[in-house]
Parts: sequence; C-alpha cells; structure tokens
Amino acid sequence: MTDTLTLYTNPMSRGRIARWMLEEVGQPYETKILGYDGAMKAPAYLAINPMGKVPALVHGQTVVTEVAAICAYLADAFPAAGLAPAPNAASRGPYYRWLFFAAGPLEAAVTDKALGVTVPYDKKMMAGYGDFATVMDVLEDALSVDGWLAGDRFSAADLYVGAHVMWGLQFGSIEKRPAFEAFAARLAERPAHRRATEIDDGAMPDQAR
Repeated sequence: MTDTLTLYTNPMSRGRIARWMLEEVGQPYETKILGYDGAMKAPAYLAINPMGKVPALVHGQTVVTEVAAICAYLADAFPAAGLAPAPNAASRGPYYRWLFFAAGPLEAAVTDKALGVTVPYDKKMMAGYGDFATVMDVLEDALSVDGWLAGDRFSAADLYVGAHVMWGLQFGSIEKRPAFEAFAARLAERPAHRRATEIDDGAMPDQAR
C-alpha cells in the first residue's frame, strides 16, 4: 500500500506507543500533533475520531483509532516488517491473546488501581480482569519465559504489552518485579523505541521536560 500514513498524536499520550509501532514498521509517515487546548475536540478532528482523543492513524482512506488496533493494523498492513505471525501460524493465537490482554484486563486493572477502585471480592466476576493481583501474576508468568510472547520473534504484541509495562514501571502503577524490569530493559534497547522516544521527547512542551 502506498497511501500516506498520518499519525495524529500528542507526546504526552498513548500516541507514543503508536509512534513506536510506526518506527518499527519503517514506512514514511506524517505527524500532526494536537494539543490539549481544544484541538482534539475541534470539528475537523472529531470527524476523524469522534472520541476526541489521540492517537488516530489515517492510512489513505482508512482511519484506525485505539492503540491496540493501530498496532494490529500496521502489523498486517506492512507484513514485510515481520511484526505479526502469519494468519495460519500457531503463534497467531498467543499473539492475539497478549495483544488484547493488555488492551483489556491489564489496562483496566492498572487504571482502576490508579483511581483507587477496588473490586469487592463478591463482584470479581463482574470485572473483566478479576483483580489486580491476578493480572500481575499472569503477566509475570508470561514475561518470565525465554523468547517473546508469540514465539521466538518480537511482534506487535510484545510492543504493546511492553509499552504498558514500561509506562507502569516509570510511574509506579505497576510494581517492580524482575520479569517486568528485564522485559522493559530488552525493549528499551530496540532502535525503533529509541528513535520514537527521541522524537516524542523533542516534541514535549518546555514546561513538561
């Protein structure tokens, strides 16, 4: 596909994950930075993402929002980057599993904890993640094995899960465990992550640096 890739983002948002994914893909893309001054609620952008938040990816006539969806879309749109197992590969199951584990149970559990929300014991079945401790233990087990989450090759699932882990460790919303820290350290060494971080850090407002 040769249509232009455009990322709508803000360096103080989940758009950092989408940029990292774009850097892994290695295709040229444009960036449009929207501020939290009302630009995300302007009619022109609401036509792209009615939620009025970033990131959003526009690829030709295709619009993709939600970071996990952006990662999955880019991995499939540019298969030469090798960021997703083949559709008929056995590793496709674990790839989907962990990509959406992070988008669902992990993010919900971490957000609730940050907001001071504790799910009552008798209501755990109502919460998609059950409880925070279970989510952390399951994640730790997954990151304690050799290789990557979907086999022996880095994929978009590692990127998306890893971004949550790195963010959580940085801001204290995920407790420090050896498996988490080791996984984050591996990802921090990736050239695409370094490039994306440098770009977004350079776009931060002066008062936030």
